[in-house]
Amino acid sequence: MTHVSAEAFTARPGSAASTLAAGFDRLGELSYPLVRLATGLLLVPHGAQKLFGLFGGYGIAATGAYFDTKLGLHPGVAFAALAGFIEFFGGLAIALGLLTRLAALGVVALMAVAVFAVHLGNGFFWTAGGFEYPLMWALLALAILFRGGGAYSLDRRLGLPL
Repeated sequence: MTHVSAEAFTARPGSAASTLAAGFDRLGELSYPLVRLATGLLLVPHGAQKLFGLFGGYGIAATGAYFDTKLGLHPGVAFAALAGFIEFFGGLAIALGLLTRLAALGVVALMAVAVFAVHLGNGFFWTAGGFEYPLMWALLALAILFRGGGAYSLDRRLGLPL
C-alpha cells in the first residue's frame, strides 16, 4: 500500500485551484445565512396559501375544513390558522433572523405533526404523499434552532439573546 501525504492534495500557491479555494473560503461565511434565508422564504408561500388563499391556496376556512374532514385534525380552522401562521410569519422571522430560535422551534413542531399525523402512513417519498418533504423542513428548522440567527441576523443586530 502506497502512502500519499496530505501535501499531494494541497493546491500550489498562485494556482487556479488555490485561487478558487480561497474564494470559496471567503464565501463560506455566507453559507449559513443563505440556508436560513432560503428556508424561511420558501416556507412563506405555504403559509400564504393557508392564511390568504394565495398561490393556489384555499384560505383558512377551506384549509380548516380539509384539516378537519380529511386529516382528522380538530378543530381544523384552528390548526389551519396555526400552521399558516407558523409557515408565513415563522418563515419571515427565520429569513430575517428575528426571534430565530423561537420561529425554528415552531417549524420543527409543525413539521413533526405533519410527519407523524399526516404523512408517515404514506411512506417516504413526497410524490406519494410521504414524509420526505416535511421531514426535510423539520431537519432544516432543527439545524437553525441549534445555531440561532447567526452573524447576519436581526437577532445579532438587535442584541437579542435568542
